[in-house]
Amino acid sequence: MDLPERIYCADVHYPLALVGTAGRQIFVYNLENGPTQFSQLESPLKFQSRCISIFMDKQKQNPSGFALGSIEGRVAIQYLNPTTPKDNFTFKCHRSNAPVNGYHEIFAVNDMAFHPVHGTLATVGSDGCYSFWDKDARTKLHSSDSPDQPLTCCVFDPKGQVFCYASGYDWSKGYQFADPSKPIKIMMRLCMEEMTPGRKS
Repeated sequence: MDLPERIYCADVHYPLALVGTAGRQIFVYNLENGPTQFSQLESPLKFQSRCISIFMDKQKQNPSGFALGSIEGRVAIQYLNPTTPKDNFTFKCHRSNAPVNGYHEIFAVNDMAFHPVHGTLATVGSDGCYSFWDKDARTKLHSSDSPDQPLTCCVFDPKGQVFCYASGYDWSKGYQFADPSKPIKIMMRLCMEEMTPGRKS
């Protein structure tokens, strides 16, 4: 398949595949009987897409929408067939709590993953933090302290017991901030309770 622009992110959950490109475009494919494009959407976020993750319906049977993260420290929740336009929304994340020189620092959302049991969302960012979210209640469930390096990717094990994430330089500040003395790390933590919907941060 040829696309008109550079690819920045993609996700697959059969029979759905999503591809995010430069120009803030999202291409939606049906993989049954060969890849067939059935929709092209414009990102609701104003800045470059960084990651995308498909979520399932409440019965965990069919893909019903996706989360899209950007370099602007913002996530969009988008349903493929929303009941009302209000079902789709965006929220801020991975930003400094206190202003720096009068401004809040904004960090890229580097990756995200939906919990396979609860359907709640994890995001990791250039700020070195991970956060857990309940997209249905539109609340934050948990947020980590900031380590000394960005978090670059994340995933849950198939049973949703373990959250795994990687720490390392993500090149968001250019080559001059790369420090080869800092090791790349892969970390794991138990997460089932923290990802339970209805908890408060």
